[in-house]
Amino acid sequence: MLLLQVDTTGLSSPIGTIAVVAALVAAIVVGVRALWHNRKR
Repeated sequence: MLLLQVDTTGLSSPIGTIAVVAALVAAIVVGVRALWHNRKR
């Protein structure tokens, strides 16, 4: 895993920041989709 090797410095690295932002966006999208599907039913 590249993330484990790069994440030695933490969030200060651009790759770490991008990874965290991507993870947050993905989590939000999945959560919104789940709520949306539950509301439509």
